[in-house]
Amino acid sequence: MRPLFSAFSLRGATLRNRIVVAPMCQYSSEDGFANDWHLVHLGSRAIGGAGLVFTEAAAVEPPGRISQLDLGIWKDEHVEALARVNRFVEAQGALAAVQLAHSGRKGSVGPPWDRTGWVGPEKGGWIPVAPSPVRDMPHYPLPHELTPDEMGALARSFAAGAVRADAAGFAIVEIHAAHGYLLHEFLSPLSNVRDDAYGGSFEHRCRFLLEVTDAVRAVWPERKPLLVRISATDWDDRGWTVDESVALARALKPRGVDMVAVSSGGVGHSPLEHGAQAPLYQVPFASRVRREAGVPTMAVGLINNGPDAASVIAGGHADLVAVARKYLGDPSLPYRLARELGDELPWPPQYRRALL
Repeated sequence: MRPLFSAFSLRGATLRNRIVVAPMCQYSSEDGFANDWHLVHLGSRAIGGAGLVFTEAAAVEPPGRISQLDLGIWKDEHVEALARVNRFVEAQGALAAVQLAHSGRKGSVGPPWDRTGWVGPEKGGWIPVAPSPVRDMPHYPLPHELTPDEMGALARSFAAGAVRADAAGFAIVEIHAAHGYLLHEFLSPLSNVRDDAYGGSFEHRCRFLLEVTDAVRAVWPERKPLLVRISATDWDDRGWTVDESVALARALKPRGVDMVAVSSGGVGHSPLEHGAQAPLYQVPFASRVRREAGVPTMAVGLINNGPDAASVIAGGHADLVAVARKYLGDPSLPYRLARELGDELPWPPQYRRALL
């Protein structure tokens, strides 16, 4: 079998192959709870042959959700529903992972299919928070600028989410610092215009993410891998850059981060990002971070077919490939990718008739 289908280990976790179900918001929770939708959605991808299955972003506090329908991990009552999903995922041979997240200034919106836009407090929404009072979109409210005390409380919320993730049986935790959400907002000078110890220089803009990372690693079991997802570039010369991503990855590695998942965009909404979107368009970022920071990486972004996915691993550009949109339409994607490459994965016995 090709490297794409080889096992991969980080700390005490071993994936059966290099194919990852990327976090994808389902907008199907009530009060942050996982339910039967999540069991079937995530469980079917585990049956379908993935090595690692991520939940959607799980908010570490209620105002950290993107919408009122997002998954949460801010209270102990969330644990058992997540554990139910995880038990099924791991029984199918996959590993379960969770992305700890805070939406920041992009929070309190409706699900994308109803085009509601921002939802105000009078309809159950909230005033979003951010490193600075800078709007994400012109029609969004001015976010509340977080104080250092509030940031300390949020770092503790990320850590508490990691404790619950362990109790729920997740094998891997990822800190979401990409796509224009709160931790990315601190990194980018487009959204962070603070003049204190958390703004201005590269070191100051990275400070909050490093504090969150330290808080999570301190409570996350030593045997379990910790990942951080970043946007490698804002696609804007005034924003976060690939050079800074490499430097950040170097700073994360000695703090116990085992892999960096490399995406792009989300702050600034640059048209350059949309113009660049083509198959494998983000892989060079993952490759450079892996090479120059000496840390394993996960590549993501329009990795749509077997030869492309195989080339990422075989070429040494990344250690894992994550797929999102293609997975929405094809829960058994790894089997299709293998057949495109002339290989064959062992199907579950219940599904072997599909081979006839």
